Amino acid sequence: MAPNIALKTEEIPFYAKLLTAGTAGCIADFATFPFDTAKVRLQVQGENAASRTKVIHAPYNVPVMSAGLAPRKTITVTPRGPGPRYRGTVGTIMTIAREEGPKSLYNGLTAGLQRQAAFASIRIGCYDTTKTIYQSWFQGDVRSSDGASIPIRICAGITTGALAVLVAQPTEVVKVRFQAAARNGSSKYSSTVGAYRSIAKTEGVRGLWRGTFPNVIRNSIVSVAEIVCYDVFKDMILRNRILEDGIPCHFSAAVMAGFSATVVASPVDVVKTRFMNSPVGKYKNAVDCAVKTAVKEGPSAFYKGFVPAFSRLVSWNICMWITYEQIKKAVDQSFRS
Repeated sequence: MAPNIALKTEEIPFYAKLLTAGTAGCIADFATFPFDTAKVRLQVQGENAASRTKVIHAPYNVPVMSAGLAPRKTITVTPRGPGPRYRGTVGTIMTIAREEGPKSLYNGLTAGLQRQAAFASIRIGCYDTTKTIYQSWFQGDVRSSDGASIPIRICAGITTGALAVLVAQPTEVVKVRFQAAARNGSSKYSSTVGAYRSIAKTEGVRGLWRGTFPNVIRNSIVSVAEIVCYDVFKDMILRNRILEDGIPCHFSAAVMAGFSATVVASPVDVVKTRFMNSPVGKYKNAVDCAVKTAVKEGPSAFYKGFVPAFSRLVSWNICMWITYEQIKKAVDQSFRS
């Protein structure tokens, strides 16, 4: 039977699982943070526009030459507003680096690492333990967590994803606001600690948990798509002896997990980003944010930033799972010796 994503995790203490997952998450977040910043900028782009085809000049007439003896024609030209500031993943990263400096690509990194230290530790570090608990409740056989059914794995992923959000939501709020702010004076926060204090003072403690509902939905979906898909794909690869349990296997499963997560989570991710970054009173709730986004910008707005989100999630999954597996293997060997 194929081994689980953890190598004999029963032999590893619970605290070691949390530290291993948190460390791997922080390393992956640091390596892929510019993609995340580009994704956030693309997602919030356009939400403050009065309309998608804003007129900035009065219409004017342009004469057009006609062939033969036909009279000259005149057409009316209506100038439109300037194009979007950010275009594509690479273009967005280059624009931010050129206009604001390369350091701006890492705006909110401190909050991002704080988020991963709490978020990845719970979401990934608790997954195997939660899966084993559910397996004992519903299947009764806990000799190997590899035998857990897909519904049990999904329930474990949803549980750890939702729990991680409830704990780490303030760090997510601060991270998104730093990433969304350009260096043109729109940033209200001088530091990460100052951001926590400012939000709590101006919006109340509830402001630090702003957007919790869409984030719980989003991260429950992402947890299932990332952790469960990785778990299932890895088991499938090993069970069919396509690859051995090593870096090529972990890489392949991580790519498939990252793609799955991007496809299913992008609409909720856009709503979450906009709602958390919005001023108080702009949206009544997450549903209101989703409705206004659809009416104002159309359904395609829910997939704004898809390419950087895909680039970030796939690269994050590759970095995270390979690092996680290697650290776990080292920790497992140290506890065996």
